[in-house]
Amino acid sequence: MAFEFMPGATVVGISYNNGVVLAAEKRVSFGNFVVNKNMKKTFPVTQHVGAACAGMVADMTVLVRQVEALAKIRKLETRREVAPNSVAKLMSVIMFERRYFPLLTQVIVGGVNDKPEIYTLDPLGSVLPDEYAAVGTGAEMALGIMDAEFKQGMSEENARELAIKAVRSATQRDASSGDGIDLLVVSRNGTREETVPIRN
Repeated sequence: MAFEFMPGATVVGISYNNGVVLAAEKRVSFGNFVVNKNMKKTFPVTQHVGAACAGMVADMTVLVRQVEALAKIRKLETRREVAPNSVAKLMSVIMFERRYFPLLTQVIVGGVNDKPEIYTLDPLGSVLPDEYAAVGTGAEMALGIMDAEFKQGMSEENARELAIKAVRSATQRDASSGDGIDLLVVSRNGTREETVPIRN
């Protein structure tokens, strides 16, 4: 099944020594038309898990809100924090159930359990664990930067700078990406969000 009509975006996730940095640019485009220049594509799901999405804005919002609600129910039932792999599996089940009318979104789930964890999900719900990842139309450019510069056990500041550099690099070659970068840092202390401008 091909997803040629997936709206463009660049989203990256990078693990570091104490957590995960998720970054996404803010542009929403469809074909050669820029629909919006200020869309948030990073979402806290629980206190220790976040998600970043590329694709249809409605689909990614519905998916994240549904998983956020299910994670709250799971936490009440088990009286424990919901692990990143559990959040990724919840998303996977929802996406696979919708495989004949798929949610047109690619997702990176990142968080902290015993150690930092990152999972990539495609629109059919495949779950791929990794130390760093990129999805969207600018993924190849972003991965080129991360392949060259990622190191295990990086500091939060180094991971943050690498995420910004990777997304910024993608926006220079991918017309579907641009207009600022949202960052979501997930650590044992919780989640923190910030926005940085794109300077070419």
